[in-house]
Amino acid sequence: MFLATSCASTATSAEQPATTEANPLGTIEPGVLTVAIQPYAPYTDKQGDGMTGLDADIVNTIAKRLKLTVKVEVTDFAGMLAGVQSRRYDMTVGGVAWTAERQKSGLFTDPPYYSPPAMAVRSGKTYQTVNDLEGLNLGTVEGYVWVKSIQQVPGAKLHAYPDGNGVLDDLGAARIDVGFLDPLIILAAQQARPDLKIATQYLAAPTDDEVKAHPAYDYFRPYMTSFYLPKQATALEKAFSEEIRKMYAGGEMTTLVKKYGADPNQFLKPAPTMAKTRQGVDRPADWTPPSI
Repeated sequence: MFLATSCASTATSAEQPATTEANPLGTIEPGVLTVAIQPYAPYTDKQGDGMTGLDADIVNTIAKRLKLTVKVEVTDFAGMLAGVQSRRYDMTVGGVAWTAERQKSGLFTDPPYYSPPAMAVRSGKTYQTVNDLEGLNLGTVEGYVWVKSIQQVPGAKLHAYPDGNGVLDDLGAARIDVGFLDPLIILAAQQARPDLKIATQYLAAPTDDEVKAHPAYDYFRPYMTSFYLPKQATALEKAFSEEIRKMYAGGEMTTLVKKYGADPNQFLKPAPTMAKTRQGVDRPADWTPPSI
């Protein structure tokens, strides 16, 4: 979902606190990790002075290992990105997708998980490929990248809504056939609103030939989420990426995605094309994404 073009960076290297013995990770405030989120449960949400959700649980686990106290700041998505780029925040999290454009103005950790192309459908209906979507009424939220994808599906009619609730309401009322939302949003709605009678399905990734013919179909493929940091925060990014890989290897990441009802095989295994996306861009030529 969070794939919009990032704002231009206004930070300078002079604004980055020096990495010192007292502040080895170079955070804005020594010993404190200032994290920007927006209310987006079950990925991120404010709870008291802290935060909850899948991304929050991962950050809290790693911060504790790095002996950092987490300080939470709530804003909107645009503010999250701009605040990192201008170095008001050490990090922003919550389903933020890696893009080649966005990494020009900030740093991304290794992926803590991957976001598969999830569809909310009415129970009993099955859609597997992009071809199955032709001629249907397809819904998503205004500004989400799936708007572009839906517009390229032959015969499909786009229904764009101010928020995810509108998508779910119209799906439950049979005014649309399929809703494209972030997977944990759909899974949470299934539990919280059984009256909607919806189910979660995952779209088979379009082939290279299909993407060549319809470039916006690329957004129907899984994408890498990552934690986003200021361009100068190299020590902090490295430390977080190392801990993310440890959480994969130790089974902790599997436990956490299961906690939120997600399938580890969908969330913790990268698509074959993902390694090449970052190799030679913000990762070495031999980089491989973490995987269970």
